[in-house]
Amino acid sequence: MGARRERGTRLVLLGAPGVGKGTQAAEIAKRVGLAHISTGDLLRAAIRDGSPLGRKVGAIVDRGGLVPDELVGEVMAERLSRPDAADGFLLDGFPRTVAQADLLDRILAERGQALDRVISLEVPEPEIFDRLTGRRSCDRCGAVYHVRYGRPRLDGVCDRCGGELRQRSDDTEPVIRERLRAYREQTTPLIARYQKGGLLLTVDGRGSRDEVFGRIAAGVPGLGSGS
Repeated sequence: MGARRERGTRLVLLGAPGVGKGTQAAEIAKRVGLAHISTGDLLRAAIRDGSPLGRKVGAIVDRGGLVPDELVGEVMAERLSRPDAADGFLLDGFPRTVAQADLLDRILAERGQALDRVISLEVPEPEIFDRLTGRRSCDRCGAVYHVRYGRPRLDGVCDRCGGELRQRSDDTEPVIRERLRAYREQTTPLIARYQKGGLLLTVDGRGSRDEVFGRIAAGVPGLGSGS
């Protein structure tokens, strides 16, 4: 992992489902030493735990909706209070709405902090459908593969742990269509908000992991210095 930055860097990564947010968030966190905070991971953990909150979240995710602000705000505030976020963080999947952005501003203001940059990854919708409908996830360790590229050595079996590979319930075409509609409806005003505030960096999400990271690093001062 790269060395911690002297000044905490606070980033948000936006983008529709399937644009590669998780891949780029993990790469940035690894190279720069930022805490990678994925709302999706936090909520999926709640679903696996089978708690009342997890059951509510699971029902929403299965039909392609976005989890309401009240179900994520408290979880995110607690996560940002942990020590590893004090030296900077990268938020992946939060905020998704203007209301959540206002909530995040208040959480950070209480700590005397503010965001440094909001990165929006953009990929054409036909490619998003191809990426998501072909994605397969390990039901044991969470590793992700694809039926055409990034295939496992043995069909249907995870290389890492031997678990069974499945298509997630939210990676079917009707659900993807609904997820994209919901993303456009709720997140377009959010992107406009950050653009107006001078925080937005729009990045082409097509190409290799390193190519996309290079575009991000070029637009975030000092980001390419992590190693």
